[in-house]
Amino acid sequence: MSKLHHSRVPAWLDFTQSATGLLLALFIVGHIVFEASILLGPDAMEKMTLFFEGYYLFGERHPGIVGAMAAGVFALFIVHAFLAMRKIPSTWRQYRAFRDHMARFRHEDTALWMVQVVTGFAMFFLGSVHLYTMMTEPQKIGPYLSAQRVVEGWLWPLYLLLLFCVVLHAFVGLYRLAMKWGWFEGKNYRRSRKVMKNLMRLGIVAYLLLGLASLGTYVGIGLDLPEEVAVEAAP
Repeated sequence: MSKLHHSRVPAWLDFTQSATGLLLALFIVGHIVFEASILLGPDAMEKMTLFFEGYYLFGERHPGIVGAMAAGVFALFIVHAFLAMRKIPSTWRQYRAFRDHMARFRHEDTALWMVQVVTGFAMFFLGSVHLYTMMTEPQKIGPYLSAQRVVEGWLWPLYLLLLFCVVLHAFVGLYRLAMKWGWFEGKNYRRSRKVMKNLMRLGIVAYLLLGLASLGTYVGIGLDLPEEVAVEAAP
């Protein structure tokens, strides 16, 4: 009888991993769109910054709101990473068995899982740097301060790598979650899988282009930063 009552902990851990992954993926989708406000000009990005700092609600800027949001995302990030590590091969023998399995069957969804492993590992370092900066210096965001940090702080290579990692990880993750939990499955499972995979690819391409355009704009502003703005932005 005891065999019928196994611990539910693994199931809850798996659900928590999926839930935190979904929240983080949705955050990335929104974050890249918000950052893309720079494409409409510095004034548009400044208004977006004021919105997240609570200016339109409180009548004054509260950068701590941004810092608190970054801390919340970082907490989700750590929980998700910890839970995801349970499923990553931890020994050379396990990795070799998985590699041989992937090479033998050439299954695209298995390869996508490996993409998530690699990008997730990279994000653990790249994403931590970005989130730490947002937590400790939330007052230094905006069209000119961010552009200065990207260029003079030589953070554009980090953000470039981080962009590719988060976009791949987020959209592959959303696809795998949809398949795992049967979202939008419909009556024809094969057709639904094909549609979801095409949407995943479209999302990856669209968000990479959007993110690259935004990063390029920040670099351009940072390289041509007006002298009076540069002095004001200096620490």
